[in-house]
Amino acid sequence: MIIRNRYLLFIDALFIIVSVCAALAIRFETLAIGPYLLRVWFAIPLLVAIRLPLFYLFGLYRRVWRYASVNELLSVVMAVFLSSVLLTFFIFVLAFPLGIVKWFPRSLIVIDFLLSIPLSGGVRFSLRLLSTRRIGGRAGELKRPGEIQKRVLIAGAGDAGAIIVREVRENPGLGILPVGFIDDDKRKLGMRIHGVKVLGTREDIPDLITQEEIDEIIIAMPTAPGKKIREITSICEKASVPVRTVPGLYELIDGRLSFSQIREVQLEDLLRREPVTIDMDQISGYLSGQVVLVTGAGGSIGSELCRQVAPFSPEQLLLLGKGENSIFNVQLELSSSFPELNLVPIIADIQDRLKMQRIVAQHKPGIVFHSAAHKHVTLMEQNPDEAVMNNILGTQSVAEAAAQHGVQKFVLISTDKAVRPTSVMGACKRVAEMLMQDMALHNSTSFVSVRFGNVLGSRGSVVPIFRWQISSGGPLTITDPHVARYFMTIPEAVQLVIQAAFLGERGSILVLDMGDPVRIADLAQDLVELSGLKLGEDIDLLFIGLRAGEKLCEELFSPNEEVTKTRHASIFMVKPQQIDHDKLHTDIEDLERLAQQADMAGIKRKLQEIVPQYRPAD
Repeated sequence: MIIRNRYLLFIDALFIIVSVCAALAIRFETLAIGPYLLRVWFAIPLLVAIRLPLFYLFGLYRRVWRYASVNELLSVVMAVFLSSVLLTFFIFVLAFPLGIVKWFPRSLIVIDFLLSIPLSGGVRFSLRLLSTRRIGGRAGELKRPGEIQKRVLIAGAGDAGAIIVREVRENPGLGILPVGFIDDDKRKLGMRIHGVKVLGTREDIPDLITQEEIDEIIIAMPTAPGKKIREITSICEKASVPVRTVPGLYELIDGRLSFSQIREVQLEDLLRREPVTIDMDQISGYLSGQVVLVTGAGGSIGSELCRQVAPFSPEQLLLLGKGENSIFNVQLELSSSFPELNLVPIIADIQDRLKMQRIVAQHKPGIVFHSAAHKHVTLMEQNPDEAVMNNILGTQSVAEAAAQHGVQKFVLISTDKAVRPTSVMGACKRVAEMLMQDMALHNSTSFVSVRFGNVLGSRGSVVPIFRWQISSGGPLTITDPHVARYFMTIPEAVQLVIQAAFLGERGSILVLDMGDPVRIADLAQDLVELSGLKLGEDIDLLFIGLRAGEKLCEELFSPNEEVTKTRHASIFMVKPQQIDHDKLHTDIEDLERLAQQADMAGIKRKLQEIVPQYRPAD
């Protein structure tokens, strides 16, 4: 490609001469342009001196033109336009007043501009055309002996589908032959995308599988809701045809898609909701150039927070966690993806007040995302002392350090289990929310809480347990046939957490719109079917009854909370409530004493006193 770009440099210089001569011929409607050319000849070397360096600055000699797209075309247009503007400036602003130039047709510059775009752009895009035809020719050849081409039907004739077809055609070694598209937009029927025809709609899939001898279907709809993914998957399962999908929008953090990301349909795809718009400018404005501290950085939510904060170029990203292996893994991943990012791994226990003070004083973070917490309901019922020490006193430890050393914003990751809690974990999280509301009134740091429900795939959640039970042959254990939970994917939840952190008022609780609750029994059935098994035949469900601390259904708001809308349709705000400062801190001191004494019954009584809506299971 280096030799080819050198040739482009000479071709561009030649086209400048051709363009000026053609512009003169068009302007004066004659091929006898000699007399006119003698009077404007200086425009040719001037354009060469202006246009070629601009082409270089716009990267037109450093591109692989077989992959040219609209962005490359815009670069050509902008470079030609700017060179025409500079030519106008030199001739009419500088040369004319000095008497260097006495005659020059203004229309000549306009005509040259209109001619230069198809000339300079045409030669470049012809390289892509030739490359595409050459690759397309190879892909369309008859199979050699032993060569296998998988016949694929692509569901979704949009941008994602077009990317897949283009990449497949440019990489015949993949052994994929795109036979056609299906799309529910009937206006697209019969149209072609990169030479591949839109053959029908979703309802036509069974017939097309037979008629076109389809080996596999790829769902190329990253923004489609889970209902549509579920329907297409069901159709393919009935036809015994494998189905794969592109990642959902929330998995494409940088917005880019490639064929290598296509994977098996997962549970997250079936529960996918309408995509939520995130204001990237707002987020960038408060994260870029900041020192950001993430506690619990090795956990499911904490590690995803680090992944999504990293692209906004913080000055420094502090990865704080108690488990050295998980922090090491996150650091390794981020170092590979963002080699220029200043990462600081910190192994520490949030209950260690002196160390929290030292860490915050040393690094001076501007923003703290406090994700570290014990989240397992049943285990915390058996260990309420640890729930108090970590989820309340650990939160207080980090929050006080943040307040003392001038942190701008402190974001507590809370849970729907804090609403009318029935578990020790939920009650402790509610106390932590109250602590945020109180500290916001007495410090310059902006303390907010973000409350949401379950996230798919997080450690200790039901989905990994179900997957393990399926791999072990079952049964899948469910507490109750009617138990339901709010679910959200980890990337989606974290994107909204970061957005909510910007929107939250001091002391407020931001609540994410979790959609409709999902029955755990339905979740189990989906996982069984995605595993290629049949419920009741290959694997069974076993209902074991609600465990201590568990609810049948969770809630996002308490009846006494005043809820308002924010500027974001998927984020609601619970207005700050007045907290008795002295009583709250006295109560927390009492909880610490009870936890140190291992008085489990006393802890539950004290939690019920602090959170009157807390109803322990026993």
